[in-house]
Amino acid sequence: MTHDPSQTVRLLFKMSLRSRIQEDPYYRFKSAFDIAVAADLGVQIDVNQANVDDWLRLPGISIHQARQLVTLSQAGVAFYSISDLAAALNLPISKLQWLAPVLSFQYYDRDTALPSININQATVAQLVKIPKISPVLATQIVTYRDRDGKFTDLVDFQQRLGLSGEAIGELMHYLQF
Repeated sequence: MTHDPSQTVRLLFKMSLRSRIQEDPYYRFKSAFDIAVAADLGVQIDVNQANVDDWLRLPGISIHQARQLVTLSQAGVAFYSISDLAAALNLPISKLQWLAPVLSFQYYDRDTALPSININQATVAQLVKIPKISPVLATQIVTYRDRDGKFTDLVDFQQRLGLSGEAIGELMHYLQF
């Protein structure tokens, strides 16, 4: 039986990483390997209770994105899947999918058959095709956008229109910024 030194090095590295993750609740994961080890240890980030530090543990999540997710959660937006997070951050799902092993969600089926539209380019007629957007809200969106400038993200959209967290949760799958 031959001994593979590289296998020993990998095992020692994994044991060291496990120890760091267990000892530091804010250890910042650096790779898919770190995510896999954390998942094996049972590390879970509850996306609906996560604070900025929790989000910053994840590779690829910026301070701006972390703050945006926390602001949306605090406003009552519930995230039930990777697609919810992707919609909130205006990212393709593939950019976040690899983080799923450490994210805690409540899953549900959602009909997202309508394509998303760019809120900063849509007409009133296009906006009313989105479920939950009434003709009055569509007119307000266009009026605020034309008067005050483009909406920068979901948080800006919510705040400028005074929409509830529940309303944003229902609309975010259909909007791009």
